[in-house]
Amino acid sequence: MADPFEARRYLIPFRAILLPQIFTDVLVVGAGVAGLRAALAAAQGADVIVLAKAGLDTSNTAWAQGGIAAAVGDDDSVDAHVEDTLAAGAGLCEPDAVRSIVAEGPERIGELAQLGMPFDRSGDGALALGREAAHRTHRVLHAHGDATGRALADTLIAACRGHERIRLFEHCFALDLVTEEVDGGRCAGAITHHPKYGLQVIWARRTILAAGGLGQIFRETTNPPVATGDGLAMAWRAGAAVGDVEFVQFHPTTLYVAGSGRALISEAVRGEGAYLVDQDGRRFMLDVHELAELAPRDVVARAIHRLLATNPNAAVFLDARHLGRDRFRERFPGIFALLEQFGIDPGRDLIPIRPAAHYAIGGVLVDLHGRTSLPGLLACGEAALVGLHGANRLASNSLLEGLVMGRRAGQAALDGLDRSAPAPLRIVSDIRPSTRSALDVHDVASSVKSVLWRHAGIERDGARLAEVCEMLDFWARYTLDKIFDERLGWEVQNILWVGRLLVRAARWREESRGVHWRADRPAPDDAFARHALWRRGENAPRVVPVGELTAFAADTARAARR
Repeated sequence: MADPFEARRYLIPFRAILLPQIFTDVLVVGAGVAGLRAALAAAQGADVIVLAKAGLDTSNTAWAQGGIAAAVGDDDSVDAHVEDTLAAGAGLCEPDAVRSIVAEGPERIGELAQLGMPFDRSGDGALALGREAAHRTHRVLHAHGDATGRALADTLIAACRGHERIRLFEHCFALDLVTEEVDGGRCAGAITHHPKYGLQVIWARRTILAAGGLGQIFRETTNPPVATGDGLAMAWRAGAAVGDVEFVQFHPTTLYVAGSGRALISEAVRGEGAYLVDQDGRRFMLDVHELAELAPRDVVARAIHRLLATNPNAAVFLDARHLGRDRFRERFPGIFALLEQFGIDPGRDLIPIRPAAHYAIGGVLVDLHGRTSLPGLLACGEAALVGLHGANRLASNSLLEGLVMGRRAGQAALDGLDRSAPAPLRIVSDIRPSTRSALDVHDVASSVKSVLWRHAGIERDGARLAEVCEMLDFWARYTLDKIFDERLGWEVQNILWVGRLLVRAARWREESRGVHWRADRPAPDDAFARHALWRRGENAPRVVPVGELTAFAADTARAARR
């Protein structure tokens, strides 16, 4: 039987010559920190269009609470930040990428301050620094207490709105990357859909993929509704190399109120001294790790998951009562207001929590300038794999990565731009209508998210992962062959593609490392101290040893530009 995941290249049938067309020098897909910073850099020498799938206020960046990690404190150093990042990464960080990105952090923070970023400060005017899990010192900058992401997004949006060479397209969904040939070739832009203007082709000399994460492939997630893995799915279909897709970080503490959506309770709450307790009031993390509540996120999330699995009546809470109501409200005004909606007073009540999918560590393979293996395509932020996070992201390194790699990708997009050929105008694809029965996409979405949460989430098992592959193949046969004309259908197709990628990678990695935990392979295995890179049409991954990914990505990107 034909593989349903290999039979389809584009999500829609179209003749590009007949669709409305827009031309630009640089197209940025995604309007979080990485995309906006990339746009500002590229606009120094090019006309730029930025696509926001929803409103500009809906992104993983805007929803981020914790902060930006950077070695700016008097008692901190780049070396110390590098050491903490490597320790959290469970042996899979790329040392060259870690040092390169971390070393640039202080400069990017200074740049943000010049743009008007309202960093919280102490009474003497110095930057206020918080501490989060696996950081050995206070190095996390925040704004408005627990609204750092919102403040960062607002700062960058304002800078982009004020730039004459940047156009911001809101509620514009990128369905697929357009390549010069159906089966590959140079990336020449993207097919988009807007509720008012319909389908369009945006031709671009350079395309920067900054489409964020994939948390919405799981039933439980901290991510906004737009985070359905679109960037990873598009890049995969277009033929770009992707890697380390099995590594998804699960945040230990999201508010758990039956019937409501999951809302993040920032790690900074534990950094300020809150405890994790079970239904009996016992601080169980004291028996799990020497750092207790400030252990790496994978350790904390797994400890909570196991505690809940052992007893149907078990429950886990954040205990911040000893911090005091007034101190909590001052430090975490957004979380305080959220809790207030549910009648929870953190100065008096325990806060019910459970883990949820939070951050995609893997992504589209890029070099230290954001260049991918596909000519004309760059990537940055959560959608990309540069090697910073290894097998377990150090808290608050993600916004740092978005700032640094977004800027670099934007600058790299300008290289040779004046010599590149204009985008092609040609017939791209035709897709025949499916003859198979249709499945309800709402039901498919719910089923896929549930099965991925149960069997490809915090704890995994080889036999169960094999079963998940069979289920995904079934849903794919009746979903990927369909032609949809609305966002949910396209998103469900992307969820299937990304889910299949993740499960295949998780089956290959027969060990436990960082956020990837195999119950049937509970120990790390030196044979898997490698990065696994995948490309469409290949049945096995390209395996790259730790320490060699940065050079391999650079060689791959260089070959693609020839």
